[in-house]
Amino acid sequence: MFYMDMMFSMICMLLLIICVL
Repeated sequence: MFYMDMMFSMICMLLLIICVL
């Protein structure tokens, strides 16, 4: 559960960074 949450957070951050770029 914790791992999945961490993965989801990382993916969201990556998507945000890509959108900003």
